[in-house]
Amino acid sequence: MKMWKTAKVLFCMVLLLIVTVQPLAAAGKTVKLKVTFVSAKLVENNHVGNEWWSGAYVNGKELKAGGSLVLTLKPADSVKLKAKVSEQDKYPDNGEANVSVKASSVIKSMNKSLSVTVTENRGRYSGETATWSFSFKIEKVK
Repeated sequence: MKMWKTAKVLFCMVLLLIVTVQPLAAAGKTVKLKVTFVSAKLVENNHVGNEWWSGAYVNGKELKAGGSLVLTLKPADSVKLKAKVSEQDKYPDNGEANVSVKASSVIKSMNKSLSVTVTENRGRYSGETATWSFSFKIEKVK
């Protein structure tokens, strides 16, 4: 009988240890992701403009086409992608798109596209649009 009580106490202590240590071990885990800004392409332009500026951002840092950034994140963190376009004239027209990708959702590699629409705000072509496509690649790094 005494051995049975000792076994129960020991079992409860081991169970308590497992339950308390597991979240601590999981909290220290991180994920390394390499994010590459692949390209920005003007897909369609209906009389919006001819001179453009475009920018791509990963977690607030600007990347040039072909540029990469390696991020060390917790699984619950997100990679924030942003694409911005501006028509360069006296009265610039602007467009922007954003998306967040949870770090834990990247298994091996994934491609993410953002579509940015810029609308002409003045003149005889007011209301016409131009559409840009931005491509990003997100991959897990060991």
